[in-house]
Amino acid sequence: MRLSLRTRQVAGVTLIVGLSMAALSAMYLMWIARSSLQESLARGELLARTIFQQAGVAVRPDDPYGALRADPGVRSILEAGIAYSPDVTYAAITDTSGVAVAHSTPVLEGQHVAPQARLVDLLDAGPVAHLKAIYSDRTFEVREPLLMGTTEFGSIRVGMSMLLVRDRLQRALTPLAGVTLTALIVATLGAMAFARWILRPIHVLNTGLTRLGRGEFDVKLELPPGQEFADLGRSFNTVSAELASVRTRLAGQTAQAAHLESLADRLEDAVMMVGPKGEVLFVNPAMRAAMGGSAPALTSSVRYADLLPDGHPYRRVIETALSHRASQGPVSVHVPQGADEPVEHLLNAHAITDAQGRFMGVMFVARNVAYLTKVQSTIRYSQKLASLGRLLAGVAHEVKNPLNAMTIHLELMKAKLSGQPSRRRGAPARADTPGLATAASRGVSGETASAGYASAPAAADPPPGRVAPVPIDAAGVLQHAHVIGQEIRRLDEVVQGFLKFSRPEEIKLRPVDVRSLLDDVMNVVGVEAAERHLRFQTSCPPGLPQVNADAAMLRQALLNLALNACQAMQEGGTLTLGAQAASPRHVQITVADTGVGIPPDHLERIFDLYFTTKERGSGIGLSMVYRTIQLHDGTIEVESTPGRGTTFRILLPQA
Repeated sequence: MRLSLRTRQVAGVTLIVGLSMAALSAMYLMWIARSSLQESLARGELLARTIFQQAGVAVRPDDPYGALRADPGVRSILEAGIAYSPDVTYAAITDTSGVAVAHSTPVLEGQHVAPQARLVDLLDAGPVAHLKAIYSDRTFEVREPLLMGTTEFGSIRVGMSMLLVRDRLQRALTPLAGVTLTALIVATLGAMAFARWILRPIHVLNTGLTRLGRGEFDVKLELPPGQEFADLGRSFNTVSAELASVRTRLAGQTAQAAHLESLADRLEDAVMMVGPKGEVLFVNPAMRAAMGGSAPALTSSVRYADLLPDGHPYRRVIETALSHRASQGPVSVHVPQGADEPVEHLLNAHAITDAQGRFMGVMFVARNVAYLTKVQSTIRYSQKLASLGRLLAGVAHEVKNPLNAMTIHLELMKAKLSGQPSRRRGAPARADTPGLATAASRGVSGETASAGYASAPAAADPPPGRVAPVPIDAAGVLQHAHVIGQEIRRLDEVVQGFLKFSRPEEIKLRPVDVRSLLDDVMNVVGVEAAERHLRFQTSCPPGLPQVNADAAMLRQALLNLALNACQAMQEGGTLTLGAQAASPRHVQITVADTGVGIPPDHLERIFDLYFTTKERGSGIGLSMVYRTIQLHDGTIEVESTPGRGTTFRILLPQA
């Protein structure tokens, strides 16, 4: 877990105070331990001297041990020694062999008293030995020799326990722990309170360095006033400005290099860059494919001889260019293609020199001439298709004119029929039939008029040799005329759709803001979405790059997709328009709905001209959308799940 600078500062101060308190506490405990040991030693020595004085009075030269054992004063002092101090465990007078002559516990008299370490020797040891002794169960002695003249005939031994010293240390630990904890809390709070004020310049500097690390340009610091801080701020701002300048230059160079490398990667020609010593510097995908895709990862140790076998046409041209340090080609060779027949390639090796004319290497280019032949054949075929398309567009235009004339005359006929009431055969005709007058006014002959309308007077018999006009059923004729009109309009829509799809349109590309485009589409679709009780939302991050597009055409394409999405949600749902940046240098626009979805068997045909699943659909909308995206050098994908919705994703190049 990475700690912040402020946390590390507070932790550091707290650690220092804690260590200091720990050291002081240890020193205090050692002092208490030594003082307690010295106090115990003083008590033991006082008791021993008291016994010594009484022994000097009671001892007799002829029987010193018996005199000491029988003396009531000595006995009283030995027994009172245990009550004299809690840390005295025993007091005894022993002979030179360690046998108790007189003991504070009478039953132990005559028994050997095991010697113990001297307390005075413990005091001469270090603090660690003091603590170990205090927390052990050992007993230490205070000794005083008994002399008769200059001869030692026994000793006074006082046993000292460490329990009293240990108890004193433990009583001192409780307040010491409280003081230490209080000091740590105060130190932590103080460090937190003063860290922001005292170390603010470091925080500001850390923030500036972090911003520089994220790639921000020309970062400036505002440090608190003060000579040291002001100098630091000026130095940082100067370095930041220089870094911004260097980054700008490097960014331009890197972008240019990346652009050139991208161009080389997309070339159909096979390209290889070779250094002056034969090391391979660059190989594009076409060259890797030409070598069978076996080119290893490029390092300084890879040579062109490792990639191309002996006798390979590529290798001969590269060797010649390197040895002569001059350009070679174009050379036409036939390169084997596995089991297939050799393919003709055009080879060029260009010598590369720097500004001083020094030889830097060779750029080798291999062009597949057979591929170019296929491309030229495709271009010629495309030109023929374009000519055929123009021819068909002309035919459609010529068909459209008769359709318009048929529509006009059909409407006139319907108007005349609607003004002529139907009658049965033999019923009298009205003299003021408007159909006859209309026909006459348009220069129609009497025979033609009488053939379509019963307009002669009812009382007049037909002239000899002529057939009497047959009455017609105007309602039935009008119904047939209506069907004919519908079919003419449908045929006209088909012809118009074909003209729109085949006629080359003038596209005007310019930078277009995607967010504004989506907002316009939402404003138009919002009315229909409200009528259908649909929810709609947009998702467009700030700073989205502009796209290179014809705003009107792209807006119409998105509008078609959005309206189709609304119509697919008959029972409510959500319409989503979104956009996001996509690599490399593209923008993805998404139109999604939660409608009925598209059946899997229809997905491959939805962009076909005249394909539709709607009752009154023309089958032109999605075809025009597909054609619009193609004209913008983009791609469109569709993903749909029946019953869950459909998503269209459009990928367009950035401006």
